[in-house]
Amino acid sequence: MAALARAFSSEASSPLAQAVRDFLGHLARRGASVNTIAAYRGDLEQLAYFVETRQTGGSYSTVDRAAIEQFVAGLKESGYRDASIARKLAAARSFFVFLANEGALSADPTAGYAGPRVARVLPRAVGAKEIARLLQQPARRSTPEAKRDRAMLELLYATGMRVSELVSLDIENIYLEGKRPFVRCPGRRDDARDVPITRRCYDALVDYLESARPLMARNGAERALFVNTRGGRMTRQGFWFVLKGYARAVGGGVKITPHTLRHSFAAHKLGGGESLRNVQQMLGHSAPSSTRIYSRLAGGGEG
Repeated sequence: MAALARAFSSEASSPLAQAVRDFLGHLARRGASVNTIAAYRGDLEQLAYFVETRQTGGSYSTVDRAAIEQFVAGLKESGYRDASIARKLAAARSFFVFLANEGALSADPTAGYAGPRVARVLPRAVGAKEIARLLQQPARRSTPEAKRDRAMLELLYATGMRVSELVSLDIENIYLEGKRPFVRCPGRRDDARDVPITRRCYDALVDYLESARPLMARNGAERALFVNTRGGRMTRQGFWFVLKGYARAVGGGVKITPHTLRHSFAAHKLGGGESLRNVQQMLGHSAPSSTRIYSRLAGGGEG
């Protein structure tokens, strides 16, 4: 089904294909990330192929509850896991709700259809000792790259921001003057939030900005806070490559990913007595339920 979806994508001429493009454009206007849009595109291309090859007329207007059930059944037969099916069904639901809101459909064919049940997996945090070992790794060297890496890791753990937010920071987003230095995190939909930073993070940022970044940013007009070895903005992939090297040095079989630092930040803050509301604001969650799950990690999160 996935390979055939790619064939559908290349045709891109039917009303259904146009509807998918309209929906993806809607997501982009709402501030969805490039990765999110790409995920929706792949899932909806599978749905579109199914509709155009198995449904009479090959139009989204012909899709009903039975068609959705057949689509899910086909995914199961193809060996997809329940979590993947649930994600594809969620993409289809968002697509049909969009069409209904636009007046292109009279009703959402996925309404009331739950699909496969997927157990919610707790986010993975690591203990404070493991985090401390990670943060010590770049501090052992004095190269410009190591100072940059130390500042990035300290900032991630001090604020709980997402990696996509970290690499999008400009110099202007860092406020180091005054008694309470903070970072203005751009957020996903222009909903910037101010998050205070720790003394350790402050020291790492000052060291990087004063003695490392001037050597790495070859173009004086570059406004990115964190730059790569070519002097341009650090990317998510670049940060992931950097983190993997330091994570291996931590040892002990501890698995650390970019999300691990965010999860650990939340668990450790709640475990240290920070209010749920404050942690929610620092993480940029729109609902407290998204933050409350970390309370279940807080008891053992200090390591």
